[in-house]
Amino acid sequence: MSIKIIADSASDLPKEFYDSYNIDMLPLLVYVDAKEYRDGVDIHSSELFEYMKDGGIPTTAQVPYSVFDSKFRKLAEEGGSYIYIAFSSELSGTYHTAKLVESEVKKDYPDFDLHIIDSESATLGLGLIILKAIKMSNEGCSKEEILQTIKFYINHMEHIFTVDNLDYLYRGGRISRTAALMGSLLNIKPLLEVNEGKLIPIEKIRGKKRALKKLIDIVDERGANLQEQIIGLNHADNLETVNYIKNILQEKYGIKEFIINNVGSAIGSHTGPGFLGIYFLNKLQE
Repeated sequence: MSIKIIADSASDLPKEFYDSYNIDMLPLLVYVDAKEYRDGVDIHSSELFEYMKDGGIPTTAQVPYSVFDSKFRKLAEEGGSYIYIAFSSELSGTYHTAKLVESEVKKDYPDFDLHIIDSESATLGLGLIILKAIKMSNEGCSKEEILQTIKFYINHMEHIFTVDNLDYLYRGGRISRTAALMGSLLNIKPLLEVNEGKLIPIEKIRGKKRALKKLIDIVDERGANLQEQIIGLNHADNLETVNYIKNILQEKYGIKEFIINNVGSAIGSHTGPGFLGIYFLNKLQE
C-alpha cells in the first residue's frame, strides 16, 4: 500500500496537482473584513490582491485544531500510512497544532501510522517537497525512503523571492515602518529567503531590473544541475515578470520543467501584489 501524503495550503501547488495526485490539502484561514475564508477553497489570491490594492488589510490564521482533529480521526479509522509535511513552524503555528492533535488522537488510536514533519519551508518550496514525496509514494518507495528524501529536500531547498511594495511586509510585522517608508521613497526591492524555516533578508536593491538580475545571479550561484530539476516559480499578480524570468532560466540553463502558480492567499496576505519567488535545490540527491 502506498504512503498517503497530506499537505496544507501554504504549499501553494496548483489545484490540479492536489486533484490529480489525490493530495489531502488542509487550508489555512484568511480573514477579509472579519469574514473567514479557507485558503485555496473559498478565496482566490487574485481577489485578495484587488482588496489589498484598495487599501484592505487581510489577516491569516493557522489550520484550526478542529480541522486536524476531524481529518486525523477519519484517517485513523481508515487505516493506512500517512505523512503530513507541514508549513514551517517558524512562520505558523500549524505544525505545533498538528502535533498536539496527533498526540490526542493516538490516545484513542494507538496504531495510527502518522508521521508529521516540520518542512522548514513555505509556498512552492514546500510544494516541491510534497510533489517529490507523492511521486516516490506512487513509485512504491518505502516510508523510510520517502522520509529520508524529504529530509534531504528540506536541507537543500532554496526559496529566493522579492516583493514590489514594502508596505505589506510592514503590515505583517516583518519590517519597521521607517524601513518601509524609506524603501518606498528609494525604490528599494528587498531580496529575501527562507533559511531553517525563518524569513531572512538577503539584500536590498534599488530598482526592479537590478533586483531581478540579482535573483538570477543567486540561482546561478546556488543552483545544482538546474536542467535536471523541477523549478518552482510563483507570483502575486505578476505573471509577466514570471514569464520573463522563466525565459531567462530556460535559455541560460536549459531547464525543461517548471511549476508556475499564483502565490496562495495565506502567503499573499503578507507579501502583497508584486511578489515573485523562485524555488530550487542547491544540491541533488545521489
